[in-house]
Amino acid sequence: MTVTVRIARTSGEQVFAVESLAQQTVLDALFYIQNELDPTVSFRCSCRVGMCGSCGMVINGKEGLACRTSLKPLGGDVTLQPLRHVPVIKDLVVDMEGFFSKYRMIEPYLQPRSEIVAPIVAPLDSHIRQEIDLGLECISCGLCLSACDVVGMVPEFLGPAALNRAYNLIADVRDDKTEERLRVVGQSRAGVWQCHTHMSCVEVCPKNIAPTRAIAHLKRTLIRRRVVGPKKRPIPKLQRILQEEI
Repeated sequence: MTVTVRIARTSGEQVFAVESLAQQTVLDALFYIQNELDPTVSFRCSCRVGMCGSCGMVINGKEGLACRTSLKPLGGDVTLQPLRHVPVIKDLVVDMEGFFSKYRMIEPYLQPRSEIVAPIVAPLDSHIRQEIDLGLECISCGLCLSACDVVGMVPEFLGPAALNRAYNLIADVRDDKTEERLRVVGQSRAGVWQCHTHMSCVEVCPKNIAPTRAIAHLKRTLIRRRVVGPKKRPIPKLQRILQEEI
């Protein structure tokens, strides 16, 4: 089957004819176009197994990873566009600095509490670990930000990925920056109150993460703290890492 691939390029839409094979992906089609038809077509990719998130784009009107989207089920006419709500550098290549700057606002790394003087880990079967694991597999592809209707209306909004990461850290009782992160996610223009729970981010996430769940938990936490005030969390009784001499 010959597939018509329409690519939204910097200079305007360009149409290519691609022979569709049984196991061919959208990324395979892009490589064919670049290698055989037009070497100037620009797009990003790296791992080709859905782990790096760099080949995110809008495929037939819906965000997806080119390397994980099969070409044949899309039919005979496929339209490829760059991610929304971020500046376009060229063709399907976008500038992700805005996405990562929002990520940096919530300091997206664990900062251990000062009371914890020895390394600790959360066992796989613990409630703490199970709660964190639900949103831990984010690959920072930006599909959720592109699909988010609120980001299009309120550019300051942190977006689903950053808020999901903020909740992962706030839910981790080992972390020491809960109050600081809650102040960031509670902002009127950038924070969780802008989310209208349209679920667009859930629909496009390639890792089946539900950022709306994390946002709902953050809203409840903020309301609870407004009513009863902050509560000091006890140091978790988790399994300690034993240092063995070799």
